[in-house]
Amino acid sequence: MGKLLQVAVFCVFAMGIMEGHAQQLPQFSQYIFNGLSINPGYAGYKEEGYIQSTYRSQWANFPGAPKTMSLSADFSANEGTMGFGVSFLHDELGPSKTIGAMLTYAYRIQVGYDGFLGLGISAGVSDYQIDFNMLEAVHEDDELIREGVVNVLDPNLNLGLFYHTSNFYAGISAYNVINNKVFEKQGIGRGYQAFHFYLTAGGLVPLSDNLSFKPSFLVKEVKGAPTNIDLNALFLFYDRLWLGGSYRTNTKAWKSNLQENLSNRNAVALIVEIFAVENFRVGYAYDVNMNVLQNKRHNSHEISLGYYLSPKKVKMRNQRWF
Repeated sequence: MGKLLQVAVFCVFAMGIMEGHAQQLPQFSQYIFNGLSINPGYAGYKEEGYIQSTYRSQWANFPGAPKTMSLSADFSANEGTMGFGVSFLHDELGPSKTIGAMLTYAYRIQVGYDGFLGLGISAGVSDYQIDFNMLEAVHEDDELIREGVVNVLDPNLNLGLFYHTSNFYAGISAYNVINNKVFEKQGIGRGYQAFHFYLTAGGLVPLSDNLSFKPSFLVKEVKGAPTNIDLNALFLFYDRLWLGGSYRTNTKAWKSNLQENLSNRNAVALIVEIFAVENFRVGYAYDVNMNVLQNKRHNSHEISLGYYLSPKKVKMRNQRWF
């Protein structure tokens, strides 16, 4: 029975990666604390060396469910006019696995009194794998079900613009710019890495000396799939504790070429982040499905860690809330 469920998960995966009809990049609920995961123009924004790691278990206890681990680091140079970054990704979904590494560079231009515009580019490689040993073919003569593990190594390129002031930010980025036909090279599908576009903005609104409000949104666009929208609201207490949540939904409003029976995918994420010490942040997000798996209790868990590489005897100039 376990393998049959994995086959079902693989079919969902195949619809996305081989036809380009679903979002192919992993999603995180705590991207709002590490913009480098959705925009290379973010590199160097914090003006401090920063290391971030996130682990996400999506649809916990569901066989073949996604499990994603990311690790990234970035810092600024040349008096804040340049940003550099590096990121690693390990993503598993049923019989498929993706391992990637990217290097990032951003050139930062001052705009006005306290505004900066980062023009970013990241380049790297991704190793895509499918373990056919985990599958049982429904039809024994199915030519797409092979034996062993298939590996495809492909380059990748991302571009982004990130603008910020002391209390506002906005960004736009494009991922999978090279648009490779990943699995077609191996003769196992019409797979390609579709363009992913991200549009995001948010701000920080002081409510009192010890309380601030941070609203934000993210729009994710990919060919052949509904538009994903995240609406986020967090409160910052005493510059130490973040509490809030996120609502995730999608829409087919301006896409007439999608199949009619696609259902909405709604979820709510509860988020807590705390600075255990001045330079060290710990975060947790709990995602609750609102429709597709809401009766199966297969919700998602996400843990993140962040560390500022500030000298021990130097007080941080700004913890950079974006």
